[in-house]
Amino acid sequence: MSCCRGSLVYHSIIHSTVQSSRRSLSSSVCKFPPFPTSSSSPTLRRSLAFVSSMPVPMSKPEVTAEVGGQRNVDKLLAISRDFRSDTMTIPTDAQLLASLRASRGDDLYSEDEDTAALEARVARLTGKEAALFGVSGTMTNQLAIRTHMKQPPHSVITDYRAHVHKMEAGGIAMFSQATTHQLVPHNGIYLTVEDIEPALVLGEDIHTAPTKLICIENTLSGTIIPQEEVVRIGELARRHDIIMHLDGARIWNVAAKVVEDRVMDPRQEEDLRVALTELCEPFESVSLCLSKGIGAPIGSMLVGSKDFIKRARWFRKAFGGGVRQSGGMAAAADYAITHHFPRLADSHALARRLEQGLSDLGCEILAPVDTSMVFFSPLSIGLTLDSVSARLKSLPVPITMMRERLVLHHQTSPQAVEDFIACVAEMKAEVEDGKGAEVRKEGEQSTSDEKMVVEGKLRKQAVLGY
Repeated sequence: MSCCRGSLVYHSIIHSTVQSSRRSLSSSVCKFPPFPTSSSSPTLRRSLAFVSSMPVPMSKPEVTAEVGGQRNVDKLLAISRDFRSDTMTIPTDAQLLASLRASRGDDLYSEDEDTAALEARVARLTGKEAALFGVSGTMTNQLAIRTHMKQPPHSVITDYRAHVHKMEAGGIAMFSQATTHQLVPHNGIYLTVEDIEPALVLGEDIHTAPTKLICIENTLSGTIIPQEEVVRIGELARRHDIIMHLDGARIWNVAAKVVEDRVMDPRQEEDLRVALTELCEPFESVSLCLSKGIGAPIGSMLVGSKDFIKRARWFRKAFGGGVRQSGGMAAAADYAITHHFPRLADSHALARRLEQGLSDLGCEILAPVDTSMVFFSPLSIGLTLDSVSARLKSLPVPITMMRERLVLHHQTSPQAVEDFIACVAEMKAEVEDGKGAEVRKEGEQSTSDEKMVVEGKLRKQAVLGY
Protein backbone atom coordinates (compact mmCIF):
# COMPACT_ATOMS: atom_id res chain seq x y z
CA MET A 1 0.00 0.00 0.00
CA SER A 2 2.77 2.46 0.91
CA CYS A 3 4.55 1.71 -2.36
CA CYS A 4 1.39 2.51 -4.35
CA ARG A 5 0.84 5.65 -2.33
CA GLY A 6 4.42 6.80 -3.10
CA SER A 7 3.88 6.12 -6.79
CA LEU A 8 0.66 8.14 -6.76
CA VAL A 9 2.45 11.07 -5.09
CA TYR A 10 5.22 10.96 -7.68
CA HIS A 11 2.80 10.91 -10.63
CA SER A 12 0.77 13.68 -9.01
CA ILE A 13 3.91 15.85 -8.88
CA ILE A 14 4.72 15.16 -12.52
CA HIS A 15 1.10 15.85 -13.56
CA SER A 16 0.98 19.16 -11.68
CA THR A 17 4.26 20.24 -13.25
CA VAL A 18 2.98 19.52 -16.75
CA GLN A 19 -0.30 21.30 -16.07
CA SER A 20 1.56 24.29 -14.60
CA SER A 21 3.80 24.46 -17.65
CA ARG A 22 0.78 24.36 -19.97
CA ARG A 23 -0.92 27.15 -18.06
CA SER A 24 2.22 29.28 -18.02
CA LEU A 25 2.80 28.81 -21.75
CA SER A 26 -0.79 29.64 -22.63
CA SER A 27 -0.89 32.75 -20.46
CA SER A 28 2.73 33.91 -20.93
CA VAL A 29 3.54 33.91 -17.24
CA CYS A 30 6.65 35.87 -16.24
CA LYS A 31 9.64 34.04 -14.85
CA PHE A 32 9.32 35.87 -11.51
CA PRO A 33 6.13 36.64 -9.54
CA PRO A 34 4.34 39.85 -10.60
CA PHE A 35 5.91 43.11 -9.47
CA PRO A 36 3.71 45.59 -7.55
CA THR A 37 1.90 47.96 -9.90
CA SER A 38 1.35 50.85 -7.52
CA SER A 39 3.37 52.49 -4.78
CA SER A 40 3.92 55.81 -3.07
CA SER A 41 7.69 55.46 -3.55
CA PRO A 42 9.12 57.76 -6.28
CA THR A 43 11.98 55.30 -6.69
CA LEU A 44 9.59 52.47 -7.47
CA ARG A 45 7.48 54.64 -9.81
CA ARG A 46 10.58 55.57 -11.83
CA SER A 47 11.76 51.99 -12.10
CA LEU A 48 8.27 50.79 -13.05
CA ALA A 49 8.22 53.43 -15.78
CA PHE A 50 11.50 52.05 -17.06
CA VAL A 51 10.14 48.51 -17.12
CA SER A 52 6.95 49.52 -18.91
CA SER A 53 9.05 50.81 -21.80
CA MET A 54 11.05 47.58 -22.13
CA PRO A 55 9.99 44.22 -23.59
CA VAL A 56 9.25 41.76 -20.77
CA PRO A 57 10.78 38.31 -21.27
CA MET A 58 8.19 35.58 -20.90
CA SER A 59 8.88 32.01 -19.83
CA LYS A 60 7.37 29.37 -17.64
CA PRO A 61 8.01 29.93 -13.92
CA GLU A 62 10.99 28.10 -12.42
CA VAL A 63 9.19 27.49 -9.14
CA THR A 64 5.45 26.86 -8.99
CA ALA A 65 3.07 26.71 -6.05
CA GLU A 66 1.85 23.32 -7.30
CA VAL A 67 5.29 21.71 -7.01
CA GLY A 68 7.43 23.93 -4.78
CA GLY A 69 4.76 25.49 -2.60
CA GLN A 70 3.88 29.18 -2.34
CA ARG A 71 6.63 29.91 0.19
CA ASN A 72 9.24 28.89 -2.39
CA VAL A 73 7.55 30.98 -5.09
CA ASP A 74 7.91 33.89 -2.65
CA LYS A 75 11.47 32.85 -1.92
CA LEU A 76 12.38 33.02 -5.62
CA LEU A 77 11.13 36.60 -5.74
CA ALA A 78 13.28 37.47 -2.72
CA ILE A 79 16.33 35.74 -4.24
CA SER A 80 15.82 37.61 -7.51
CA ARG A 81 16.46 40.79 -5.50
CA ASP A 82 19.29 39.48 -3.32
CA PHE A 83 22.81 40.75 -4.12
CA ARG A 84 24.70 39.03 -1.31
CA SER A 85 26.06 35.98 -3.14
CA ASP A 86 25.48 33.59 -6.03
CA THR A 87 25.18 30.86 -3.40
CA MET A 88 21.71 32.26 -2.61
CA THR A 89 20.07 30.75 -5.69
CA ILE A 90 17.39 28.12 -5.05
CA PRO A 91 16.73 24.84 -6.86
CA THR A 92 14.08 24.98 -9.55
CA ASP A 93 11.17 22.56 -9.79
CA ALA A 94 12.75 20.87 -12.80
CA GLN A 95 16.08 20.57 -10.99
CA LEU A 96 14.49 18.87 -8.00
CA LEU A 97 12.47 16.57 -10.24
CA ALA A 98 15.75 15.54 -11.87
CA SER A 99 17.00 14.68 -8.37
CA LEU A 100 13.82 12.73 -7.67
CA ARG A 101 14.45 10.52 -10.69
CA ALA A 102 18.19 10.10 -9.98
CA SER A 103 19.92 6.79 -9.31
CA ARG A 104 20.07 5.73 -5.68
CA GLY A 105 23.20 3.62 -5.45
CA ASP A 106 25.94 3.77 -2.82
CA ASP A 107 28.74 5.99 -4.08
CA LEU A 108 31.24 4.79 -1.49
CA TYR A 109 31.00 1.42 -3.23
CA SER A 110 31.16 3.19 -6.62
CA GLU A 111 27.64 1.94 -7.33
CA ASP A 112 25.79 5.20 -8.02
CA GLU A 113 25.31 5.66 -11.75
CA ASP A 114 24.46 9.37 -11.81
CA THR A 115 27.38 10.34 -9.59
CA ALA A 116 29.74 8.36 -11.81
CA ALA A 117 28.19 9.96 -14.90
CA LEU A 118 28.66 13.47 -13.48
CA GLU A 119 32.28 12.72 -12.60
CA ALA A 120 32.92 11.40 -16.11
CA ARG A 121 31.23 14.42 -17.68
CA VAL A 122 33.22 16.98 -15.70
CA ALA A 123 36.49 15.11 -16.32
CA ARG A 124 35.75 15.20 -20.03
CA LEU A 125 34.78 18.89 -19.97
CA THR A 126 38.01 19.87 -18.23
CA GLY A 127 40.33 17.63 -20.24
CA LYS A 128 41.43 15.65 -17.17
CA GLU A 129 41.57 11.90 -16.64
CA ALA A 130 39.21 11.65 -13.66
CA ALA A 131 36.94 13.58 -11.32
CA LEU A 132 35.61 13.28 -7.77
CA PHE A 133 32.38 14.66 -6.32
CA GLY A 134 32.70 16.55 -3.01
CA VAL A 135 30.19 18.35 -0.86
CA SER A 136 31.82 21.81 -1.00
CA GLY A 137 34.50 23.90 -2.66
CA THR A 138 36.38 24.07 0.63
CA MET A 139 36.48 20.29 0.74
CA THR A 140 37.68 19.84 -2.85
CA ASN A 141 40.34 22.54 -2.41
CA GLN A 142 41.65 21.00 0.79
CA LEU A 143 41.49 17.49 -0.66
CA ALA A 144 43.61 18.68 -3.58
CA ILE A 145 46.19 20.39 -1.39
CA ARG A 146 46.41 17.43 1.02
CA THR A 147 46.76 14.97 -1.85
CA HIS A 148 49.54 16.98 -3.48
CA MET A 149 51.50 17.74 -0.29
CA LYS A 150 53.33 14.55 0.57
CA GLN A 151 55.59 15.43 3.49
CA PRO A 152 56.47 18.63 5.41
CA PRO A 153 58.35 20.88 5.49
CA HIS A 154 56.63 22.43 2.51
CA SER A 155 54.87 25.67 1.57
CA VAL A 156 52.10 27.00 -0.68
CA ILE A 157 52.02 30.28 -2.61
CA THR A 158 48.67 32.07 -2.93
CA ASP A 159 47.26 35.53 -3.52
CA TYR A 160 46.77 37.32 -0.19
CA ARG A 161 43.02 37.39 -0.84
CA ALA A 162 42.76 33.70 -1.80
CA HIS A 163 39.88 31.66 -0.42
CA VAL A 164 42.18 28.70 0.35
CA HIS A 165 44.23 31.00 2.58
CA LYS A 166 41.57 33.26 4.13
CA MET A 167 38.26 31.45 4.18
CA GLU A 168 38.85 27.72 4.70
CA ALA A 169 39.36 27.64 8.47
CA GLY A 170 43.13 27.30 8.27
CA GLY A 171 42.77 24.05 6.36
CA ILE A 172 46.19 24.23 4.69
CA ALA A 173 47.92 24.31 8.06
CA MET A 174 45.49 21.92 9.71
CA PHE A 175 45.35 19.14 7.13
CA SER A 176 48.57 19.54 5.13
CA GLN A 177 50.95 20.97 7.76
CA ALA A 178 52.06 23.55 5.22
CA THR A 179 53.17 27.16 5.47
CA THR A 180 51.30 29.63 3.26
CA HIS A 181 53.09 32.52 1.56
CA GLN A 182 50.45 35.05 0.52
CA LEU A 183 51.52 37.57 -2.11
CA VAL A 184 50.16 41.03 -2.98
CA PRO A 185 50.01 41.55 -6.77
CA HIS A 186 51.97 44.58 -7.91
CA ASN A 187 49.31 45.42 -10.49
CA GLY A 188 46.67 45.43 -7.74
CA ILE A 189 44.49 42.91 -9.58
CA TYR A 190 46.10 39.50 -10.13
CA LEU A 191 49.39 37.71 -9.54
CA THR A 192 51.98 37.52 -12.31
CA VAL A 193 55.20 35.58 -12.83
CA GLU A 194 57.06 38.68 -11.70
CA ASP A 195 55.22 38.51 -8.35
CA ILE A 196 55.66 34.78 -7.86
CA GLU A 197 59.19 34.00 -9.03
CA PRO A 198 61.01 36.08 -6.35
CA ALA A 199 58.83 34.44 -3.68
CA LEU A 200 59.65 30.84 -4.60
CA VAL A 201 61.47 28.96 -1.86
CA LEU A 202 63.89 26.63 -3.64
CA GLY A 203 66.85 24.48 -2.70
CA GLU A 204 67.59 22.54 0.47
CA ASP A 205 68.25 25.22 3.08
CA ILE A 206 67.10 23.58 6.32
CA HIS A 207 65.82 26.93 7.62
CA THR A 208 63.07 27.08 4.97
CA ALA A 209 59.91 25.31 3.82
CA PRO A 210 60.32 24.72 0.06
CA THR A 211 57.55 25.81 -2.31
CA LYS A 212 55.71 22.70 -3.49
CA LEU A 213 52.41 24.16 -4.68
CA ILE A 214 51.06 27.33 -6.30
CA CYS A 215 47.32 27.94 -5.84
CA ILE A 216 45.60 30.27 -8.29
CA GLU A 217 41.98 31.42 -7.89
CA ASN A 218 40.06 32.29 -11.05
CA THR A 219 37.91 34.31 -10.85
CA LEU A 220 39.18 36.18 -7.82
CA SER A 221 36.52 38.63 -6.63
CA GLY A 222 34.86 38.36 -10.03
CA THR A 223 38.06 39.38 -11.84
CA ILE A 224 39.46 37.10 -14.52
CA ILE A 225 43.18 36.34 -14.60
CA PRO A 226 44.35 36.56 -18.23
CA GLN A 227 44.97 33.05 -19.51
CA GLU A 228 48.31 34.00 -21.02
CA GLU A 229 49.49 34.94 -17.52
CA VAL A 230 48.21 31.65 -16.10
CA VAL A 231 50.18 29.82 -18.80
CA ARG A 232 53.33 31.79 -17.89
CA ILE A 233 52.91 30.89 -14.21
CA GLY A 234 52.44 27.24 -15.18
CA GLU A 235 55.65 27.28 -17.20
CA LEU A 236 57.51 28.78 -14.23
CA ALA A 237 56.10 26.08 -11.95
CA ARG A 238 57.12 23.25 -14.28
CA ARG A 239 60.68 24.58 -14.53
CA HIS A 240 61.00 24.13 -10.77
CA ASP A 241 58.91 20.94 -10.42
CA ILE A 242 56.18 22.82 -8.53
CA ILE A 243 52.55 21.68 -8.69
CA MET A 244 49.71 23.99 -9.81
CA HIS A 245 46.19 23.88 -8.31
CA LEU A 246 43.26 26.00 -9.50
CA ASP A 247 40.56 27.09 -7.09
CA GLY A 248 37.92 27.34 -9.77
CA ALA A 249 35.01 28.18 -7.50
CA ARG A 250 33.74 30.45 -10.29
CA ILE A 251 35.64 28.99 -13.24
CA TRP A 252 32.23 28.45 -14.86
CA ASN A 253 31.95 32.25 -15.09
CA VAL A 254 35.35 32.45 -16.77
CA ALA A 255 34.29 29.75 -19.24
CA ALA A 256 31.08 31.66 -19.94
CA LYS A 257 33.13 34.77 -20.74
CA VAL A 258 35.41 32.77 -23.07
CA VAL A 259 32.39 31.28 -24.84
CA GLU A 260 30.79 34.71 -25.21
CA ASP A 261 33.95 36.45 -26.42
CA ARG A 262 34.56 33.78 -29.05
CA VAL A 263 30.91 33.84 -30.18
CA MET A 264 30.50 30.17 -29.29
CA ASP A 265 27.26 28.52 -28.17
CA PRO A 266 26.96 28.06 -24.38
CA ARG A 267 24.32 25.37 -24.96
CA GLN A 268 26.76 23.18 -26.86
CA GLU A 269 28.72 20.70 -24.76
CA GLU A 270 31.67 20.80 -27.14
CA ASP A 271 32.00 24.59 -26.90
CA LEU A 272 31.97 24.39 -23.10
CA ARG A 273 34.55 21.59 -23.26
CA VAL A 274 36.88 23.65 -25.44
CA ALA A 275 36.70 26.63 -23.07
CA LEU A 276 37.10 24.67 -19.82
CA THR A 277 39.87 22.42 -21.13
CA GLU A 278 41.94 25.42 -22.16
CA LEU A 279 41.42 27.13 -18.79
CA CYS A 280 42.33 24.00 -16.81
CA GLU A 281 45.28 22.80 -18.91
CA PRO A 282 48.08 24.53 -16.90
CA PHE A 283 46.96 22.86 -13.65
CA GLU A 284 47.53 19.41 -12.18
CA SER A 285 44.26 19.73 -10.27
CA VAL A 286 41.17 21.93 -10.40
CA SER A 287 38.29 22.46 -7.99
CA LEU A 288 35.01 23.50 -9.68
CA CYS A 289 32.24 24.62 -7.33
CA LEU A 290 28.75 23.54 -8.38
CA SER A 291 26.73 25.61 -5.89
CA LYS A 292 27.89 29.10 -6.90
CA GLY A 293 27.52 30.37 -10.47
CA ILE A 294 25.66 27.44 -11.96
CA GLY A 295 23.31 27.07 -9.02
CA ALA A 296 23.41 23.47 -7.81
CA PRO A 297 22.04 23.02 -4.27
CA ILE A 298 25.28 21.41 -3.08
CA GLY A 299 28.57 20.11 -4.34
CA SER A 300 31.94 20.69 -5.94
CA MET A 301 34.11 18.69 -8.33
CA LEU A 302 37.82 17.89 -8.11
CA VAL A 303 39.59 16.86 -11.32
CA GLY A 304 43.07 15.58 -12.08
CA SER A 305 44.93 12.43 -13.07
CA LYS A 306 43.52 8.98 -12.26
CA ASP A 307 46.16 8.34 -9.60
CA PHE A 308 45.56 11.76 -8.04
CA ILE A 309 41.78 11.23 -7.83
CA LYS A 310 42.26 7.73 -6.44
CA ARG A 311 44.36 9.19 -3.62
CA ALA A 312 41.96 12.12 -3.10
CA ARG A 313 39.05 9.67 -2.75
CA TRP A 314 40.94 8.07 0.15
CA PHE A 315 41.38 11.44 1.84
CA ARG A 316 37.73 12.30 1.21
CA LYS A 317 36.82 9.27 3.30
CA ALA A 318 39.24 10.38 6.04
CA PHE A 319 37.70 13.87 5.99
CA GLY A 320 34.25 12.37 6.54
CA GLY A 321 33.16 13.59 3.12
CA GLY A 322 31.80 10.38 1.62
CA VAL A 323 28.12 10.50 0.66
CA ARG A 324 26.25 7.25 0.27
CA GLN A 325 23.23 7.86 -1.99
CA SER A 326 24.64 10.93 -3.75
CA GLY A 327 22.73 10.49 -7.02
CA GLY A 328 20.18 13.19 -6.22
CA MET A 329 22.92 15.75 -5.60
CA ALA A 330 24.75 14.72 -8.76
CA ALA A 331 21.59 14.91 -10.88
CA ALA A 332 20.82 18.44 -9.65
CA ALA A 333 24.39 19.50 -10.48
CA ASP A 334 24.25 17.85 -13.89
CA TYR A 335 21.01 19.71 -14.60
CA ALA A 336 22.68 22.97 -13.55
CA ILE A 337 25.58 22.50 -15.97
CA THR A 338 23.18 21.87 -18.84
CA HIS A 339 20.51 24.47 -18.08
CA HIS A 340 22.11 27.17 -15.92
CA PHE A 341 25.56 27.56 -17.45
CA PRO A 342 24.09 29.14 -20.63
CA ARG A 343 22.56 31.88 -18.44
CA LEU A 344 25.80 33.06 -16.85
CA ALA A 345 26.45 35.52 -19.67
CA ASP A 346 23.15 37.20 -18.79
CA SER A 347 24.27 37.69 -15.18
CA HIS A 348 27.51 39.22 -16.49
CA ALA A 349 25.50 41.65 -18.61
CA LEU A 350 23.41 42.62 -15.58
CA ALA A 351 26.61 43.24 -13.61
CA ARG A 352 27.86 45.57 -16.35
CA ARG A 353 24.51 47.39 -16.31
CA LEU A 354 24.71 47.81 -12.53
CA GLU A 355 28.33 48.98 -12.76
CA GLN A 356 27.44 51.54 -15.43
CA GLY A 357 24.41 52.82 -13.55
CA LEU A 358 26.32 53.30 -10.30
CA SER A 359 29.33 54.77 -12.07
CA ASP A 360 27.13 57.27 -13.94
CA LEU A 361 25.75 58.41 -10.58
CA GLY A 362 29.29 59.08 -9.34
CA CYS A 363 29.85 56.00 -7.18
CA GLU A 364 33.38 54.63 -7.10
CA ILE A 365 33.84 51.21 -8.72
CA LEU A 366 36.53 49.49 -6.68
CA ALA A 367 37.50 46.55 -8.91
CA PRO A 368 37.20 45.54 -12.58
CA VAL A 369 33.81 44.04 -13.46
CA ASP A 370 34.74 41.04 -15.60
CA THR A 371 31.95 38.69 -14.64
CA SER A 372 29.15 38.82 -12.05
CA MET A 373 30.54 40.93 -9.19
CA VAL A 374 30.44 44.69 -8.64
CA PHE A 375 32.44 46.30 -5.82
CA PHE A 376 31.33 49.87 -5.20
CA SER A 377 31.51 52.73 -2.73
CA PRO A 378 28.86 55.50 -2.52
CA LEU A 379 30.99 57.74 -0.28
CA SER A 380 31.92 59.92 -3.25
CA ILE A 381 28.27 61.02 -3.62
CA GLY A 382 27.75 61.63 0.08
CA LEU A 383 26.15 58.30 0.98
CA THR A 384 27.17 55.44 3.25
CA LEU A 385 26.77 51.73 2.60
CA ASP A 386 24.61 51.44 5.71
CA SER A 387 22.19 54.10 4.47
CA VAL A 388 21.96 52.57 0.99
CA SER A 389 21.35 49.12 2.45
CA ALA A 390 18.65 50.45 4.78
CA ARG A 391 16.83 52.29 1.96
CA LEU A 392 16.92 49.22 -0.27
CA LYS A 393 15.47 47.10 2.52
CA SER A 394 12.63 49.60 2.95
CA LEU A 395 11.38 49.27 -0.65
CA PRO A 396 7.91 47.72 -1.05
CA VAL A 397 9.71 44.69 -2.49
CA PRO A 398 12.99 44.76 -0.56
CA ILE A 399 16.47 44.46 -2.04
CA THR A 400 19.17 42.79 0.05
CA MET A 401 22.89 43.60 -0.04
CA MET A 402 25.87 43.17 2.27
CA ARG A 403 28.69 45.68 1.95
CA GLU A 404 30.81 46.80 -1.03
CA ARG A 405 30.39 43.50 -2.86
CA LEU A 406 27.32 42.99 -5.04
CA VAL A 407 26.92 39.57 -6.67
CA LEU A 408 24.56 38.83 -9.53
CA HIS A 409 23.43 35.33 -10.42
CA HIS A 410 21.30 33.38 -12.86
CA GLN A 411 18.14 34.17 -10.88
CA THR A 412 18.78 37.92 -10.50
CA SER A 413 15.91 40.00 -11.86
CA PRO A 414 16.75 42.82 -14.30
CA GLN A 415 14.07 44.78 -12.45
CA ALA A 416 16.09 44.52 -9.23
CA VAL A 417 19.11 46.05 -10.95
CA GLU A 418 17.07 49.00 -12.19
CA ASP A 419 15.48 49.47 -8.75
CA PHE A 420 18.93 49.43 -7.13
CA ILE A 421 20.20 52.16 -9.44
CA ALA A 422 17.01 54.21 -9.09
CA CYS A 423 17.18 54.01 -5.30
CA VAL A 424 20.77 55.28 -5.19
CA ALA A 425 19.83 58.04 -7.66
CA GLU A 426 16.97 59.14 -5.42
CA MET A 427 19.23 59.23 -2.36
CA LYS A 428 21.86 61.22 -4.25
CA ALA A 429 19.21 63.75 -5.29
CA GLU A 430 18.11 64.12 -1.68
CA VAL A 431 21.67 64.88 -0.61
CA GLU A 432 22.08 67.44 -3.39
CA ASP A 433 18.78 69.07 -2.41
CA GLY A 434 19.95 69.28 1.20
CA LYS A 435 17.27 66.86 2.36
CA GLY A 436 19.60 63.97 2.99
CA ALA A 437 22.37 65.57 5.04
CA GLU A 438 21.59 63.18 7.89
CA VAL A 439 22.30 60.25 5.60
CA ARG A 440 25.99 61.11 5.52
CA LYS A 441 26.16 60.81 9.31
CA GLU A 442 24.83 57.27 9.50
CA GLY A 443 27.07 54.24 9.53
CA GLU A 444 30.73 54.70 8.70
CA GLN A 445 32.12 58.26 8.48
CA SER A 446 32.56 59.57 4.94
CA THR A 447 36.12 60.69 5.72
CA SER A 448 37.34 57.30 6.93
CA ASP A 449 38.40 56.00 3.53
CA GLU A 450 39.95 59.35 2.58
CA LYS A 451 42.33 59.13 5.55
CA MET A 452 43.41 55.55 4.95
CA VAL A 453 47.08 54.93 4.38
CA VAL A 454 48.17 52.49 1.69
CA GLU A 455 48.68 49.65 4.15
CA GLY A 456 45.23 50.23 5.59
CA LYS A 457 43.66 50.09 2.14
CA LEU A 458 45.40 46.80 1.46
CA ARG A 459 44.06 45.37 4.69
CA LYS A 460 40.56 46.48 3.84
CA GLN A 461 40.81 44.98 0.37
CA ALA A 462 42.05 41.73 1.88
CA VAL A 463 39.06 41.60 4.22
CA LEU A 464 36.53 42.49 1.53
CA GLY A 465 38.22 40.43 -1.16
CA TYR A 466 38.67 42.90 -4.02
